[in-house]
Amino acid sequence: MRLVQFTNRRGERRVGAVGADGELRLTTREHTVYDLAQAAISSGISLDEVVSGQLGDEREDYDAIVAEGRILPPLDHPEPARFLITGTGLTHLGSADARDRMHDLAHGPETEMTDSMKIFRMGLDGGKPAEGEIGVQPEWFFKGVGTCVVPPEAPLPLPSFALAGGEEAEIVGLYLIGPDGTPWRLGFAIGNEFSDQVTEAQNYLYLAHSKLRACSFGPEMLVGTLPQNVEGRIQILRDGASIWQGEFLSGEANMSHSIQNLEHYHFRYEMFRRPGDLHAYFFGAAILSCANGVTTVAGDVFEIDVPVFGRPLRNAMISSEPVTVKVRQL
Repeated sequence: MRLVQFTNRRGERRVGAVGADGELRLTTREHTVYDLAQAAISSGISLDEVVSGQLGDEREDYDAIVAEGRILPPLDHPEPARFLITGTGLTHLGSADARDRMHDLAHGPETEMTDSMKIFRMGLDGGKPAEGEIGVQPEWFFKGVGTCVVPPEAPLPLPSFALAGGEEAEIVGLYLIGPDGTPWRLGFAIGNEFSDQVTEAQNYLYLAHSKLRACSFGPEMLVGTLPQNVEGRIQILRDGASIWQGEFLSGEANMSHSIQNLEHYHFRYEMFRRPGDLHAYFFGAAILSCANGVTTVAGDVFEIDVPVFGRPLRNAMISSEPVTVKVRQL
């Protein structure tokens, strides 16, 4: 099952399940995925069962929703500050090579093994522990809260102080914390983590700064089990023409960490188990256009097409006006 959130032409929130004909079949009671997930937890049944029990005869034209700019992220929180956006990297076969190439472009090749390659090899050796065991700790970063998430088809703002804006095509795990503090995985989406890789390449300690950017995921949330092997394609369009494209592999079969191991190291912190909070956790990118010599500019469109997640995720990059922040003394 794949779920979509959108607004109808009256401005009302709705949820639809994507049908085989491409139309959306709408839920009858809860009109947000957040409320549907809360209902599933309180009823003690799966999200799939709750949605299936609410699907009525009302339908919406999916293409029209997208064309009219009414599509929303497939999960959001009524209080955006309670939606934590985080992620990890160096989790995919090839991701460390991409990170190393990015740093080589900035500093030249180095004979000593980089920290990126070291932590990637740690994941290869211990990122997929046996059932019931705990593996090696992955890389982790904070990206923002719900206000940094832009809907599919909406523009990704490039800050005036940014040195670059590059796509990072990643699978995103989506979670709700239950009333007793239990993290519940609602499903998965494809996401564009969108980072400033040039800032990061100056010095690895700038990684935290480089991640504080907008992001997008969706338009669909896959409910249920993630396939072991996920295939996708990234394309960057400029003035309607493709300037770069690359194919990538994701899913646990192509990762150095198990999803369970990544989840453990995120949710072991009590502050991330606050009842009612949402979490979007980016699982890491396999390839980067910047590592292949691509420099993006305002107006470029990022398109991430992963058939298992349905409709491609598309966002254009736009420039933001300079902002001067002055702190005042009370």
